Amino acid sequence: MRALAARGSSGAAAAAPAARRGARPAAARPGAAARPECAAAPVRPGRRAAAAGAAPPASAAAPGAAAAAAGALPGDVKCVLFSAEQIAGKVAELGAAIAADHAGVENVAIIGVLNGAFIFTSDLARCVSAYLPDVKVDFLRASSYGAASESSGAVSVKGAGSALAKWAGYHIVLVEDIIDTGHTLARLSALLADAGAPSVKVVALLDKKGRRRVECFPDYVGWDCPNEFVVGYGLDFNERFRCLPYVAALKEEAYSCALDGH
Repeated sequence: MRALAARGSSGAAAAAPAARRGARPAAARPGAAARPECAAAPVRPGRRAAAAGAAPPASAAAPGAAAAAAGALPGDVKCVLFSAEQIAGKVAELGAAIAADHAGVENVAIIGVLNGAFIFTSDLARCVSAYLPDVKVDFLRASSYGAASESSGAVSVKGAGSALAKWAGYHIVLVEDIIDTGHTLARLSALLADAGAPSVKVVALLDKKGRRRVECFPDYVGWDCPNEFVVGYGLDFNERFRCLPYVAALKEEAYSCALDGH
C-alpha cells in the first residue's frame, strides 16, 4: 500500500474521536510530539483501555521477538521500533475501543487493505470479535502508485463494483497498515459510503501525518510513525520482511540502491 518514498517521511496523528468517516479539517487535529528516530517507543494509552482479561493476538507474539531483543536482527534491519509485545498490547487496545464504539450496532464489517494490512487486520479482527462475535471480515486491494514510487492520487480498486456493493448497510471499519498521503483511504472511504455504508471509520497501525496530501485522518491510530523506512508485521520491502513479528527500521543502504535502480 505504500511505495518506497512513501515510507521515508515522518508525520503523526493521535487517535481521533469516533463517529467520523475519517475526514475532518486538519486544524482540528493537533500534532503529536515527534519521536527520536530508531527509538522503540513505549506503548501509549489508547483512546480507551482494553477490557480486563482481553488476550493479545497470538501472531503478534510470534517467536522472533526474543531474537530481536537479543540483537539477532536480519542483516538489512537497523533496529526494532515497536516490539511484538508492544504491538500485541496496542492491537488489544484498538480492538476494545472499536468494539466499544460499535456496541449494540448491527452489521459491522472489518475490511483490510491489501497487502500490507493482512496481519494487522487478522489480529485486530480477533480482538474485536471477542466483544462482537458477529463481526464480518473482508479485504480490498487498492493502489494509487502503479509502477511509481510516489502516489499519483488516482486510486484503483480491484473489482470495485461487486467488492463494495455487498457492504451496503454495513458499518465499516477500514484497516490500513500505514497512512502517508491519505489518497487511498480517502478514496476507499468515499467509495464505501457511496455504496451504501452508513458509517466508515479508519484504523491505522502507523501514521505519517507529515506526508498527508488530502484531509483524510484515521479514527483510531496505533502510533505516530518516525522518519524511517519501516518493515515487518505485514509491511514489506520488495515483498521481504512481512513476517517479522515486530515493526523495524530498514537500513538506508538496503533500499537506496533499489531507489537508484542498482
